Amino acid sequence: MLHDTAETFGWSWQLFLSQVISFCIVAFLLRRYAYKPVQAVLEERRKKIEEGQLNVEKIKKELAEAEKRYQEIVAKGNADAQRMIDEAKESAAHLSERKQQEAIVAAEQIIAKAREAAALEHERTMEGLKREVGRLVVETTAKVTGKVLDPDDQRRLQEESARQLAW
Repeated sequence: MLHDTAETFGWSWQLFLSQVISFCIVAFLLRRYAYKPVQAVLEERRKKIEEGQLNVEKIKKELAEAEKRYQEIVAKGNADAQRMIDEAKESAAHLSERKQQEAIVAAEQIIAKAREAAALEHERTMEGLKREVGRLVVETTAKVTGKVLDPDDQRRLQEESARQLAW
């Protein structure tokens, strides 16, 4: 009866066996030559993205350190300026009103110069970091996408990175 049912539906054990063998061969070939290489490419891209994220973290730390140095320079400049103002006030107490005004003006100029120097140092540091971030973004993008970026693409990516980092 089972044999009659198989014949009714056109089932043949020889045909079924050949289809199973064909399926196994195709499955083996796909696994070996398609699935594994695709997995390898995906793993490599994951690693590159991870490296890019580590680079971004490194740049953020460097930026925080630069900001800390900037604050230290400003604080030192303010402390030095305040010390100079205090000294000027002490000596001015013994001098005439005119000498006192000259000392205060000189101290305020020193404060302004210290602030300018600190602002310039901060700006130079930020520009250097922006260039480095731009370079790293271009390099990471080239690695992740797997293609060579032309100069226009590189410039555009660097400008976008710089704009995003601007506070």
